Amino acid sequence: MDSIAWENDPPDLRSPILVGAFAGWNDAAGAATTVVTTIAETMDAELIAQIDPEEFFDFQANRPTITLTEGSKREIEWPGNILLAVSTPNAERDLVLLVGTEPNLRWRTFSETLAEAADSLGVEMIVTLGSLVADVAHTLPVPITGFASDESLARELDLERSNYEGPVGITGVLHDACSRRDLPSASLWAAVPHYAAAVPNPKASLALLRRLEGLTGVALDGADLEEESSSYEDQVSNAVAANPEIAEMVSRLEEEQSERLDQGSELPSGEAIAEEFERFLRQQGDGR
Repeated sequence: MDSIAWENDPPDLRSPILVGAFAGWNDAAGAATTVVTTIAETMDAELIAQIDPEEFFDFQANRPTITLTEGSKREIEWPGNILLAVSTPNAERDLVLLVGTEPNLRWRTFSETLAEAADSLGVEMIVTLGSLVADVAHTLPVPITGFASDESLARELDLERSNYEGPVGITGVLHDACSRRDLPSASLWAAVPHYAAAVPNPKASLALLRRLEGLTGVALDGADLEEESSSYEDQVSNAVAANPEIAEMVSRLEEEQSERLDQGSELPSGEAIAEEFERFLRQQGDGR
């Protein structure tokens, strides 16, 4: 695992679950990565490893940045991915956090590298988080959908097995690598309103956090997200009210979403996911 730089020897963890999120197409409105960074900040996460970005990133697409430290010292920050350990003495298991950016290159090698690292840490399951743009209203509960690697795990976690066919992000390739290693995996996705996708969505992050909490059995601190969610909904509602056309659209979305819930379905269609993927690629090509 030359691509993994361990800070020290891999720590001894208790029945750990690896929870990961990637900035990029898998992370509409930053909802997924916000969950992982929130856990890291509120639970004293410890850096245990870094994945060398040299093999996996096109630095013209994901450019490094320069920051000033101590007033004048210049340091380069590279895009990449890190692993953090979270000790949870009041729960039955610990957590490993994966946070970073969707790589540009060698996805199969990247995913195998992560799977090998998970083996080294004794990880018993990998859970990825994602968020996507969908026809949902900001005023209603955030739809959370997901899938698990096998039917028994799906029943245990009360998740659906995905029948989606179409473009995938790095999370899909990672789950494939887990499957080939017989490593259980699951994925949770939050749907965010397409008309408010340009701003961070703490309401979607909070919904993912609470669903993850139930899945892992680890208590997670969402106090800040709860406060931010209330402010988010008020601000979006005020902006919507100022535009009659958008207000009418939101009212229609509320009716349609309520009908889907009554029918027991809240999963975005494969076509909607494919359209969002194509939109993301067009934005990348425009340099935005």
